[in-house]
Amino acid sequence: MEYVILAVVIAVVAIGAIAGLVVSGRRRQQLPPKSQAPVITAPKTTPQEPQVGEEAAPPTEEPRRTVEEVPLPEAAEEVVVEAPAEAEAAPAVEVPEPTAGRLVRLRSRLSRSQNSLGKGLLSLLSREHLDEDTWEEIEETLLTADVGVAPTQELVERLRTRVKVLGTRSPDELRGLLREELVELVGKDADRTVRSTKHEEGPAVVLVVGVNGVGKTTTTGKLARVLVADGRTVVLGAADTFRAAAADQLQTWGERVGARTVRGPEGGDPASIAFDAVKEGIAEGVDTVLIDTAGRLHTKTGLMDELGKVKRVVEKHGPVDEVLLVLDATTGQNGLIQARVFAEVVDITGIVLTKLDGTAKGGIVVAVQRELGVPVKLIGLGEGADDLAPFEPGAFVDALIGD
Repeated sequence: MEYVILAVVIAVVAIGAIAGLVVSGRRRQQLPPKSQAPVITAPKTTPQEPQVGEEAAPPTEEPRRTVEEVPLPEAAEEVVVEAPAEAEAAPAVEVPEPTAGRLVRLRSRLSRSQNSLGKGLLSLLSREHLDEDTWEEIEETLLTADVGVAPTQELVERLRTRVKVLGTRSPDELRGLLREELVELVGKDADRTVRSTKHEEGPAVVLVVGVNGVGKTTTTGKLARVLVADGRTVVLGAADTFRAAAADQLQTWGERVGARTVRGPEGGDPASIAFDAVKEGIAEGVDTVLIDTAGRLHTKTGLMDELGKVKRVVEKHGPVDEVLLVLDATTGQNGLIQARVFAEVVDITGIVLTKLDGTAKGGIVVAVQRELGVPVKLIGLGEGADDLAPFEPGAFVDALIGD
């Protein structure tokens, strides 16, 4: 009996398993495919890599093109790579105007502002009667022109004597007489040569000094042109470290005539830069070293002492050949006070008068020479690069009294 029951149970289990398999097979046949897309039988081709998002999709047939049908990519626009800009080219070296006769060529410019002195004197001397009042007017004319008291008295005395003795009356004779006396007063025998020739110790050293605003840096640059025009080789020393852009200004002047500029940091030690400039001048074997010093008030003792230090430091290389004092010719008697103080600190060897083409009075030439006992060597007659001229007494007097 037990065997019968066991056989029945086995049969029931077997029937249930078969029924489950049948039902499961029917459900599978009724379910649609997952992609809902019609099934396309892929041709027997080389399988392709599935694309993004197509992991479950069968590979699709893509049209094939021959090599001739495939267009070449358009040529990319040519990119022009500009070469880095080269450093700004140095200005072309200029050929300065010859200095010989330069003052004669600039005579008309000088005479425009000086005719009041010469013409005034000739007018007074041409009067029919030269009485005391006339001679007093002549004295006043000379004093107004900044000639100075002592030189004025000397000139008037000589004129009175010669007019009385010679009986000179014609305009041409009076002009010739006045010219002779003025040339004598200015000083025809003074040595006005700027010492700029190389010597055994090395190059000639020229210090340019003066108060603020008289045009020292510009004068130094123009003097470099004068020397180059006379065949000298030059090194510039930018020892004015207190005025902004002074070194740049001087370097520009130097580049125009092919002269190198030795400079240092703004606010640096002027004596050190002056020393280095002379050192470089010796190494390069140039004829002249021009040193532009800082402008300083003649009333400031400390600044004036520093100027003396610059000169002493430079003299460690050798002697200083020239100390040129630059004066503004329009300052008149105040310029004489400045000159006196500078002469006490450094040994002035020559005067440069600037702005003599403006409202300046020609008599300052006489006065400053008498005050310092040194000659005027150069005069500035304008803003042009070649308007600095060696002083020539004869040409200067001719400009004063006119034709």
